[in-house]
Amino acid sequence: MQELLKLFEPLTMFAQNGNWKMIVMWAIGGILIYLAIKKEMEPTLLLPIGFGAILMNFPMVVSRVCEACGAVAKYGDELCTSCGGAIHVSYSGIAEPLHELYNAGIANELFPLLLFIGIGAMIDFGPLLNNPKLMLFGAAAQFGIFFTLCMASIFFPEAKDFASIAIIGAADGPTSIVVANQLGSNYVGAITVAAYSYMALVPIIQPPVIKALTTKEERRIRMKYEQKSVSKTTKILFPIIISIVACIFAPGAGSLIGFLMFGNLIRECGVLDSLSETAQKVLANLVTIFLGITIAFNMTAEQFLSLETLLIMGLGLIAFIVDTAGGVLFAKLYNVIMRVLGKDPINPMIGAAGISAFPMSGRIVHKMALKEDPENFLLMHSIGVNVSGQIASVIAGALVLGFFG
Repeated sequence: MQELLKLFEPLTMFAQNGNWKMIVMWAIGGILIYLAIKKEMEPTLLLPIGFGAILMNFPMVVSRVCEACGAVAKYGDELCTSCGGAIHVSYSGIAEPLHELYNAGIANELFPLLLFIGIGAMIDFGPLLNNPKLMLFGAAAQFGIFFTLCMASIFFPEAKDFASIAIIGAADGPTSIVVANQLGSNYVGAITVAAYSYMALVPIIQPPVIKALTTKEERRIRMKYEQKSVSKTTKILFPIIISIVACIFAPGAGSLIGFLMFGNLIRECGVLDSLSETAQKVLANLVTIFLGITIAFNMTAEQFLSLETLLIMGLGLIAFIVDTAGGVLFAKLYNVIMRVLGKDPINPMIGAAGISAFPMSGRIVHKMALKEDPENFLLMHSIGVNVSGQIASVIAGALVLGFFG
């Protein structure tokens, strides 16, 4: 009988130490897994994040106990509220290896930088080099960063926190991690989760904003694409020159830009095709899997379901919306000027692709154009804006680091 009762001890322990917040986190994890599998929304990100969120929410996975009196401490307490003693944090079960992965890959910024090599190898800067004015739209779509910086400063008094939260608007997970770590933010975990969650949810966030700011006629505007030859020498020199300029004028972005452009140089050099393919597929996918499940290390109920974290998630959503709106409105302003000059207008939807969520945002704009007009192909234009946004977001992160670092 006693041995039979022992089988139910884990259930008894869960009933005594579990709470409704853990169930809520299971539901959140389940929703992310559903979106990844059923809706195919960035499954390489959402599936490991969702599954990790479930694994991290069991009793005693993370314990915080005062070393002096043994009292249980709440998340965020640096000292015991009873005796003032130091708090000892311990990890067990799945939290232990995830803690090691977090320290080895996110806390030291290794995963984001390795991922940037893969992203750089995926990017073809040809459309951007073919039409350099697309950089304007990539820059305009970063407006959400600075808008959110002002809003976040109202709720978070420390510059290291509100500046790091603003970078969620870069729509670039690696940049968000690097900036938050280098500024020493108190909310690195929440910022990381918000940045990657919204990157994966771009297909849900962007279309309603684009439709609200454009008319059907504007969404059906066709754009000609003139294929100009971009020499191999130009494509090789571009990542080298961009890296040099970034390291001189924005040293804070040196590591991010450098790894991104190194990946692109592998792609364009023409003598490392096997490495380029490895970086695009094996490296990028492997790092993304580790990154996704490691991000979930910060998704414990007491940490995630806090007022500060929910506020950061809300500000991150606003940042993405304002980014999208800024790009579209800038494109509409551009059209006003072009009409005055007697030139052809552009489809304002491509302005939304200026956020750094590559290549999701560029594909979304292309699909929306095809839905309005089956013969309206905007892929090359939207991807050109999208890759310019990738560069612009890193530069914006460097500006924030330079000002608040």
